[in-house]
Amino acid sequence: MVEMKDLSTGTYVPDWCPGCGNFLILNALKKAVVQLKLNPKDVVVVSGIGCSSKLPQWINVFGYHGVHGRGLPVGTGIKLANKKLHVIVIGGDGDVFGEGMNHFIHALRKNINITLLVHDNQIYGLTKGQTSPTSMTGDRSTSSPRGNAFDPINPIALAVAQKTPYIARTFAGDLKHMTNIFADAISFKGFSFVNIFQSCVTWNKHNTNQWFKERVYDLQAEGYKADNIEKAFKKALEGYEKIPIGVFYKEERPLFEDEHPILKKTPLVKQKLEIDIKRFMEELV
Repeated sequence: MVEMKDLSTGTYVPDWCPGCGNFLILNALKKAVVQLKLNPKDVVVVSGIGCSSKLPQWINVFGYHGVHGRGLPVGTGIKLANKKLHVIVIGGDGDVFGEGMNHFIHALRKNINITLLVHDNQIYGLTKGQTSPTSMTGDRSTSSPRGNAFDPINPIALAVAQKTPYIARTFAGDLKHMTNIFADAISFKGFSFVNIFQSCVTWNKHNTNQWFKERVYDLQAEGYKADNIEKAFKKALEGYEKIPIGVFYKEERPLFEDEHPILKKTPLVKQKLEIDIKRFMEELV
């Protein structure tokens, strides 16, 4: 059985800023893998670029550190090639909702059995504190010294609008809640999206850890049931005075890879590649 020590990468030490929520997110992900009793050889963590996207370097499973905003298409390709793998895509609010927004929107439409975990600190942390797609209106940053002129996007509402099979939000200041949400999302049979509110101790002086603690409340602790799309949308539109965390919506339905005539037979990696190269070349000439 896998233990926390088995997921350590040994001498490699995370270079995140002291107090960064990424440490707890990494810890919660490891705990979720242990809780689900997953074999590390069956887990792949894929990321793009950003502080959060360094995470695959510090968890002892298969990892892929890609380019900015492209974690989802890579993760999708890995899952379609070998559907027996547990594919977890990691990214930040800039990586996923900025550079990768096109991939995010279309991933919501497809029910491919992967998990997307977004570290949302409302700032571009790695590149020295620029305004991100989720920065609050009026917040000042290195790229918006007079204050952000635009409303932040609402990724939960976007996911609900597409009837994404699994939609959740958690908070990096609550290790137990994060662990349980991660485990639930990874074990869910379908596309699962988890937005993680966290503070950036270096660049975001507004949305601090204490700021979130004073506002978040647990949906499930208040008896909310994640089985109604209209109620999920209403919760997704709640402002920043009270911030709901937990599962907004959950509905199992047929997977893309189980419905596709080629993919449902056996993983692509185990299928024989039988191509008549000569005939193919003749068609091209």
